[in-house]
Amino acid sequence: MSVINGSKDNFDSEVLKSEKKVLVDFNATWCGPCKMLAPVIEEISDEVKDVKFVSVDVDDEEELAEEYGVSTIPCLVLFDNGKEVSRNIGFMPKDEIKSILGGK
Repeated sequence: MSVINGSKDNFDSEVLKSEKKVLVDFNATWCGPCKMLAPVIEEISDEVKDVKFVSVDVDDEEELAEEYGVSTIPCLVLFDNGKEVSRNIGFMPKDEIKSILGGK
């Protein structure tokens, strides 16, 4: 599986109505820690099959960032059944990310 590009057009269907847990990575192209995190998220998306991964560029999707109160990036928000269940800000190592996903 790979990381899906999230937008206000597909956020409802890809994230809020997903039958799987969804990890949303709010990021920006100019953000150094975001660039470091992207390949880690990509790698985890290949390993963890029961979670969907969505990347949202806060510059392209300002409304979504505002709606979810994202003011610092990178910001990883985990959704389960359309509800936010955890939020982590800043670069995180692969093991930490996997542990918030359910330890797989």
